[in-house]
Amino acid sequence: MKKTFAAMVAVATIAGALSGTPAHAGGRGVGAGLAAGLIGGAIIGGAIAASRPTYAAPAPVYVDDYPACRMVRERFWDGYGWRVRRYEVCD
Repeated sequence: MKKTFAAMVAVATIAGALSGTPAHAGGRGVGAGLAAGLIGGAIIGGAIAASRPTYAAPAPVYVDDYPACRMVRERFWDGYGWRVRRYEVCD
């Protein structure tokens, strides 16, 4: 129902815009065109905002609690001072 209403409003807005008289170079009709554009944009924007989002939840993913490999920090003396290195340990 909402999509049908939004489509009818869009068609009516486009038909109204095409059936209007052409604007003159003197600046007459600019305010009416601006108002029609704002009203049409508000109607179409409201219809789009009121539509339901099309979000699909991702499939569930199952992960092991403990990975096969992990990073371990080790503190060591290199002859000049204490340093820390990381290396991988696999079970």
